[in-house]
Amino acid sequence: MINEGDIAPDFTLLSSNGTEVSLSDFRGKNVVLYFYPKDNTPGCTTEACDFRDAYDKFSSLNAVIIGVSRDSEASHRKFVDKYDLPFLLLSDTKETVCKQYDVLKEKKMFGKTGVGIERSTFIIDKDGKVVKIYRKVKVKDHVEEALSFIKENLR
Repeated sequence: MINEGDIAPDFTLLSSNGTEVSLSDFRGKNVVLYFYPKDNTPGCTTEACDFRDAYDKFSSLNAVIIGVSRDSEASHRKFVDKYDLPFLLLSDTKETVCKQYDVLKEKKMFGKTGVGIERSTFIIDKDGKVVKIYRKVKVKDHVEEALSFIKENLR
């Protein structure tokens, strides 16, 4: 279990642009690492587009946005292209990073039980420390909340 104040576990995953990306590549920048259930679903599309629309505001605060789901790199590439997303999506098909960040939870849908990603966001400062964790994220107003946190607490 990761807590605020912990050093964010490093990882390397395949990105939507076909390259391997490590969290440590972004040292010196604030990172908004968000986990979401699935490309091209209503809530996930809204969240991604909200991050897209606020991208310049995050960039002006020395912050990068990185999305992670269990979707393939090809699925991510289509999602990025369809919605013109200016940030990287990382493919965690083996669920390694999802497990590191404890975002896989039992879910019930249509009477069936399964394991899925609980929408979560981790804000990591430029030294690699987790400074804010949002779990069970509700999409409405979440991006603005994360942006406000960075404005008030990180530079």
